Amino acid sequence: MMKKRIGVHVGTAGGVWTAVDRAVGIGANTFQIFSASPRMWKAAPVKAADAAKMKELRAKHDVGPVAIHASYLINLCSQTEAVRANSVTAFRGEVERALALGAEFLVLHPGSWKGLTRDEGLRLAAESIEKAIDGVAWQGKDFRILIENTAGAEFSLGGKLEQVAELVERLKSCAPVGVCLDTCHVHVSGYDIVSPDGYTETMMLMKDTVGFDTVKVWHCNDAKAAMGSKLDRHEHIGEGTIGAETFRRLLHDERFAHAAFIAETPVDAPGDEARNVGVLRALSAG
Repeated sequence: MMKKRIGVHVGTAGGVWTAVDRAVGIGANTFQIFSASPRMWKAAPVKAADAAKMKELRAKHDVGPVAIHASYLINLCSQTEAVRANSVTAFRGEVERALALGAEFLVLHPGSWKGLTRDEGLRLAAESIEKAIDGVAWQGKDFRILIENTAGAEFSLGGKLEQVAELVERLKSCAPVGVCLDTCHVHVSGYDIVSPDGYTETMMLMKDTVGFDTVKVWHCNDAKAAMGSKLDRHEHIGEGTIGAETFRRLLHDERFAHAAFIAETPVDAPGDEARNVGVLRALSAG
């Protein structure tokens, strides 16, 4: 039986490899990090020694997959050419650092198409990603760019599963690509995953759009806001408007047995990361 991969987003203070020890210390066997500050355009390349140490520790503790979350500044479908150009450069850096660290996944928010049409936004996002990865050598490496669904705010690309699926389809010919679904984003963008009937209906829509096998990571976040509110406010597992039973159902859903479940829950007090990982572990077992 495949070992359930449950983890959380962790910090990298003291060196990127320290994320492995942090994850293991809170009971996680998978994790997500930023490979650089998520609010700065430029970042230093990965030190070979740090990458080697991370690889060694991951093998020792059987930790993986590792996901890297791309910078919040990146907007690959911006109407502004300068922003798009900076985003292409920054995203290439994200890909290069992910490959250097041996991360399996790089999670990307597609961006905002404000000032354009949705179709123009989709086209620009696909073209920008293709430009950013041109010439990158990932052949033979276990690596995928994961397009994450968004909370459904106006002009935000990826608020609908159909948009995520369309962007993935456009990228298949030029990039190793998959999907990351965020439970909070699914919920607040208007999809019912809380009621049993709603969960069934939403899963059928997922099957017909992104497909189950394409979903490599679930960001497990409860929500502070109501379904359909389009407000991206994460809450501790079981303490929000999604509730523990939905996470139990998801963790036991065999269609996602291959996926990693990674929390991005708030850190309001010391021990919150371990607490949320523990709750997900308990729900997956019971």
